[in-house]
Order: sequence, then C-alpha cells, then structure tokens
Amino acid sequence: MKIYDIAVVGAGPAGCMAAIQGAKQGKNVILLERNDKIGRKLLLTGNGRCNLTNTSSLKVFLEKFGKRGSFYRDAFSTFSNQNLMEFFKENDLKMKVEEEGRVFPITEKAESVVEVLIKVLNKYGVKIVCNYRLNHLNKSSKIFKLSSKEKELITARKVIIATGGVTYGFTGSTGDGLNMAELLGHNITELKPGGVPLRVREKWIHKLKGVTLMDVGLTIAYGGKKITLPRGNLLLTHFGVSGPVILDMSHDIINLWDEHGDLKLYIDFKPEEQRESLEGELIRDFQNNSKKILKNYLKKHLPNRTIEPILNTISLDPQKQLNQVSKKERLKLQEALKALPLTVTGHLPLDKAMVTCGGVSKKEIDPKTMESKLVSELYFAGEIISGCGGRGGYNLQQAFSTGYVAGCSAAAPEN
Repeated sequence: MKIYDIAVVGAGPAGCMAAIQGAKQGKNVILLERNDKIGRKLLLTGNGRCNLTNTSSLKVFLEKFGKRGSFYRDAFSTFSNQNLMEFFKENDLKMKVEEEGRVFPITEKAESVVEVLIKVLNKYGVKIVCNYRLNHLNKSSKIFKLSSKEKELITARKVIIATGGVTYGFTGSTGDGLNMAELLGHNITELKPGGVPLRVREKWIHKLKGVTLMDVGLTIAYGGKKITLPRGNLLLTHFGVSGPVILDMSHDIINLWDEHGDLKLYIDFKPEEQRESLEGELIRDFQNNSKKILKNYLKKHLPNRTIEPILNTISLDPQKQLNQVSKKERLKLQEALKALPLTVTGHLPLDKAMVTCGGVSKKEIDPKTMESKLVSELYFAGEIISGCGGRGGYNLQQAFSTGYVAGCSAAAPEN
C-alpha cells in the first residue's frame, strides 16, 4: 500500500495552501475533499467576490482575533497579506483594494481564486481525491490511517486537518474534523457563531426590515457597564439588527449575552454631536419653525420610515406642532436621538453565521508550526482552530497563513 508523505483533509483555502506548500518541497501529497470539487465554501465568500485578505498591519490583524490573537503572530509574519497577494499575482490573478483595506481579485469572482488553487495544486502534482468523507483517523507505528465508508484506506506519515468549522453546513463544513480531533484527545472549545445578526425584542424594528441607519454610534450596556462599538451602518431586519459593525462585533456581544442575559443596544443617530449642542440645535429649530409638524421636522435627523415608530416609543404625537412640544418631551426626543435603546435577546443560530468561533484549543497547537502538542505529525489549519476574526478578509488570511505554515512544517526534514 502506498504511504503518502502528507495527507491533507479538507480542500478549502487552508487545505489547498497546505497541500501546495508540502508538494512544493518535494513531498508526496494527497488532498482529500468530501465535496465533488474543491473550494465550495470559498466560492461563497464576499458574496461570491471573495474578500481574500486585508491591507491592514500585523498589529490590526492580531487585534481582529481578540484576546488570543497573538497566537497567529508567527503565521501572519511567515505568510503575510502581502505574501498572499504576491502568490496570486505570480499566478496571473491581479488584486484590487476596496474600502477598509479589503482585497478582492480584480475579476470580482471567487471562481478565479479557486482556479488558481487548482492550477497550482496540479502544477506540484498534488493528488486530489473528491467525494472522500473521512470517518476514521488513527495513528499506529508512526503511520496515520484514514478511512472513508465508500473509499479506500489511505495511509500517510503526516496529516493536516483543515476541515473548517460548522457554518455553511451544506458546503460540507459539518464538524467532521472537530470530531476526529476530539477522538484523538484534543479539547474542542465551545462552538459559537461569528459574523451573525442579532435578535432584538422591539417589534417596531421588525416592521422596518431593509432600512439602513447610516453611520450611527452604537453602545452595548450590561451589568452597569458600557462598551462603545465602532460607528457604522445598522441594518434593520425582520428579527433584529445586522450590518458591518454588528457582524464584526457579534462574537464579543454573544459572549456578553451568554454571561449577562439580555443586553441593551443604544443607537446614537447624531454621533458627531454632543448632547449640549444637539439640545441647542433643537431649541433653535423649535423656535424658528414653531408651526412645523414634528414628523416633518424630524426628516432632518432620522430616516423617514423610522420617524413615527420612534416617536411612538417615546409617546410623542407625530402630528404635534413644534411649538406644542413641552420641554420634557423635547428632552425625551433628544435622548432618543442620542441613545435609543433596543433589547438584544439573542442571535441567529450557528448555521446562519459567517464563521465558527470555537474549535481545537490553541493551547494544544504549536503556533510556530501548527503541529498538535498532543499527537506528533498531526497539524491543524484554518477555521478548525478555536477563535475567529472580524470580517473584511481576516479569516481567509488566517486560513491561508495557517495552511502555509502547516504545509511547510509537515514537509520540513525530520530533526
């Protein structure tokens, strides 16, 4: 029976890069994929445009992965965002940079990225086996045995697991690799959704689905404490709120929700204005436009569809003339413009998330090599590793970087 030098399980970005780097160094590599073609999940990223990476600094990259982001310092330094862009340029795929440093292929098609990976895998002679769903992995006498119910037994000296998390299950990310890792003795941290919209209690929000609140300030309050989120656009949905900031910060918000229960999310419609200056502006406007109807006046401050629902929440008649609004009512309006409260009651389930937060514990992986500290010659790469980053290309870069390191490490000469 043929013994491969390296078997890579999972042909997403991490697995493909690992296989390429292993084969590039002359190793005999087999790449196993449970779907009928590689990169199925990759085709969905960036709404099919594939947000490959980000031009941010190493410092920002580490911050995007939270408290234990420093785990990736070696991986991001070894194979950086610049290295990744160079890899694709060398293979005739140009990049372009959009807002917030997000990097896309110039074709704006994820297929272009998958085509490059297939081309390079073939160039270095990686054997690709599709429709191979691994259901058993064990190691004896320094040889790994990989088996599938339908396919032949495969043997390899080293194994890289890059099967992803449990989001987008229809693409094959159903946690098989996590189960294998657990059976081999690894601790799997709690799986939570990352990049997921939030549910809110207020019914009037649900009726405004599709409305975007542009460039608002956002604050989360819990247990007497407050956290200021970055400013950004807030998308209202039939169940709650979404949008770039919510998706970016959802993992942290969910952790707070798990710990404290329902949270308050305060919306600041005038983040560039202090309360005092807003109060002065309202007083002047109410005096100068005394006969104007409140509902019409507020078009200056709020999206049209939100005006009546917001006024209803503070019991203010939309048809009232400005000169009929009492000081107490004006102050309530001012507070609604600066800190409109919503109640966060939860989030969409894990299968609706963009990324899985949780996986094989980082404590059990060597950050310099991606090798397991518990099972020698076993490596991990990509989303299967515990934790997740913010949206904007950071998670794909993590996959390519950890895949690169795992592939190079698995191909390195024995000491």
